[in-house]
Amino acid sequence: MATGRGRALRLYGNRQAPAAEVAAPSAAAEVGAFTPAAAAVAAPRAGGPRNRSRSFAARPGECSEAINAGIKNLCLTPSMKPKPRLCIESIPSEMLMKIFSYLDAVSLLCVGCVNKHFYHLANDNGIWLRIYSSCFRPKRTIWKMTSEQTETVSLDCAALHDRKPGYWKKEYIFKQIAAVKTRVMRLVKPVDPYTGLPCKNKEAIKASGLSWIIVLRDKNGKEHIMEKANLSFKDTSVTILWYSTDWPCLDILSTLKLFGVTPLLPDQSRDPSKNGPRRRSLIAEYHLANLTESSVALGADKLVQLFSLNPGLLVGLWKEKNEIAFVMASLHYHQLLERSTLGSATVQYALPPNKPVLDDVDPEYGLHDYSLHLDMHGGSHTYLCGTFKSLFCRKDSVCPETCSFCPLSCSGLLPPHSDIANGYLRLTVVSLKDNTKHLPLIGTLGLSWETEAFKGNVKDCYVMDVTLLDEAGKPFWCFSAPVYMELSSKASSLYDYMGHIYTTDYADSEGKVCVELVWLEETKEYFIVNLVLYISTRKKCAERCLRVSSVNV
Repeated sequence: MATGRGRALRLYGNRQAPAAEVAAPSAAAEVGAFTPAAAAVAAPRAGGPRNRSRSFAARPGECSEAINAGIKNLCLTPSMKPKPRLCIESIPSEMLMKIFSYLDAVSLLCVGCVNKHFYHLANDNGIWLRIYSSCFRPKRTIWKMTSEQTETVSLDCAALHDRKPGYWKKEYIFKQIAAVKTRVMRLVKPVDPYTGLPCKNKEAIKASGLSWIIVLRDKNGKEHIMEKANLSFKDTSVTILWYSTDWPCLDILSTLKLFGVTPLLPDQSRDPSKNGPRRRSLIAEYHLANLTESSVALGADKLVQLFSLNPGLLVGLWKEKNEIAFVMASLHYHQLLERSTLGSATVQYALPPNKPVLDDVDPEYGLHDYSLHLDMHGGSHTYLCGTFKSLFCRKDSVCPETCSFCPLSCSGLLPPHSDIANGYLRLTVVSLKDNTKHLPLIGTLGLSWETEAFKGNVKDCYVMDVTLLDEAGKPFWCFSAPVYMELSSKASSLYDYMGHIYTTDYADSEGKVCVELVWLEETKEYFIVNLVLYISTRKKCAERCLRVSSVNV
């Protein structure tokens, strides 16, 4: 059986040898010389192809070069020329316009961000007018001077040549935003009389396409965006839990920013696209440098330890690695939509000042008829949800410490009260002495957490939602924050409750909350025996000053 080289030799000898042999005499004839090759061609030997193969064997030097060239031509040279590469930018504009006409609005906006050529093509009024007409079906009424009748003319014929490129694109975007805003405002209009907040916050958030992300910035300026989150909606707040296996190293992180994210064109039929055009609104910024030293340690279990940052942020760290396990944020519903949509990527939304209702008849107006809605929950479990009405301050002699904090008490604008002291106005919700108002909690207090691989529950931690309404039923002081219980050193002085006393304290720039709980071993439950709110007199005096100045004007 012939080898591959032998087959190539025979094939080449059958095809290429005559040409080579014919070419040789012509070259020899030009120089007037007689060569053995010319003689071989002039007088061919009998035997056909076999004799020709022998002639190649007689000339090994010349044969090897010709054979190598033939093998390269047969085996290595491609039979077809390479096709030229096609670039999408080389496609004619007419074909691109035809392709763009099949895209939806979000995809068309994304295409316009590729380059300037695509931007101008994606601004075509014909494409956007078709999208606009399919959503809003615009009509225009033209009045004739010679007749009182009107005729309705479709915009498809007259509106293309009169408008600048991109006109219908802007009209579509503005009208979509206005439609979403109208739909959201319709949902938030009904107000819950117990909480003073919109009844359909969850539906309004879904209608607006609102979501929340966190952006971690390291010391080199690199940003790490975390979007995957679990949402838990409560009566007055929403809890957001981010977890991942790709958290950056805690030692190199400097800040954490919480953003509300809304799509530019929300689509009710599908989830918001992460690659589509979106807007960011900065809600809060936290500093992560020296996290374990600058934050408040809430508690720990076998796997994680919890640290709290105001306002309402909880960071869970793995015990062994001291790295981030999850991040949890508690957001109160009060003006949450405004804070999550009306800010910018660098500046937070400024809350409008509280405008109190004027009342120059009641001298004690502003010091009674408060209402409190309190939620205590730990993830999926709710421990307490209650409303307390008719909260007030007691009349008595003035405390001498009030004057240094509240200038209005010295001028006679605030009536003297013993519940105004140390810069705070005291509102007693649950009294230690009145056991008829003591409240039991459902279950054992604990804060649930989860990641992609683990779940857990940190005992003696929970999320507290406080919604304080003023005399007019408007939200006056609202917050949602993770808190913890700690064992008190004092023993219980109540005869009805023989057990350990636990306390929970929370404070910010607007007030404080103090809670006392008693653990009953027999029934395995907690009882709230004391609950007091302290409102900053600076906040109350600012409202009072605004009211007094309005009356004087």
